[in-house]
Amino acid sequence: MHILLTGGTGLIGQQLCRLWLDHGHQVSVWSRRPEQVGRICGAGVRGVAELEALDAQPLDAVVNLAGAPIADRPWTASRRALLWGSRITLTEQLLAWLERRTQRPAVLISGSAVGWYGDGGERELSEASQPVKEDFASQLCIAWEETAMAAQALGIRVVLLRTGLVLSSEGGFLSRLRLPFKLGLGGPLGDGRQWMPWIHIDDEVALIDFLLQREDASGPYNACAPEPVRNREFAKRLGRTLRRPALLPVPALLLKAGLGELSTLLLGGQRARPVRALAAGFRFHFNDVQSALDDLSRRL
Repeated sequence: MHILLTGGTGLIGQQLCRLWLDHGHQVSVWSRRPEQVGRICGAGVRGVAELEALDAQPLDAVVNLAGAPIADRPWTASRRALLWGSRITLTEQLLAWLERRTQRPAVLISGSAVGWYGDGGERELSEASQPVKEDFASQLCIAWEETAMAAQALGIRVVLLRTGLVLSSEGGFLSRLRLPFKLGLGGPLGDGRQWMPWIHIDDEVALIDFLLQREDASGPYNACAPEPVRNREFAKRLGRTLRRPALLPVPALLLKAGLGELSTLLLGGQRARPVRALAAGFRFHFNDVQSALDDLSRRL
């Protein structure tokens, strides 16, 4: 199978490249720095700066995970434009290229996030739920999904991956928390009652591969573990895993003052469950957050 991957040099993309190379697939990565792709993703992965470099090659699948990190810095006007362009504009460019191809892939798996629902409070959210509150993150995900769904008109099966917080020992969310927790400065955010939908990196990669191969899979899937956890419980368990206290809450007012609207990502949450993935027969290796943290701590 020939798979085109965007966002291939990211946390999830690197793991997917390793998996698919091991399975004997051909992997191409669309990247602004194609010369670095082989070093980052594996010697067997081809990096391309222009999609037209693949015009003459058959293509079986596209996995679209590109997007600038949403929580790295406050959402200024320029940052919002970057977040929008790296997701929606890039996906539009991808679809325009697919439309020009005489041979098209069978499936497009396109990234999204549980932020699609907005701050869900105490509501349990399945893929059948509608957005609860449309903040910027929700609007971004809604537009991203709507753009990707246009591929259906090209005869391409479209899967939308609403990912939660990805837990990995190699980067991402946990890497930002490790230092303050090890210094004894960790704790809940705000009152800590907000729900945190999370997923172990191994389950994230396995789910993408599962949906890639399942020909009847289409539409949205919540890529998060079956058991979401409240923020204060997550902080407690992370502190226990690192053998450090987790008693210092970060006041909500401080987060709002320092981060502006970005603070809604940290103070809100989604009690999301992977209803459709479970119904399709996917089985998570890490259902509860403690087993995930224990596994990742052994990899550090």
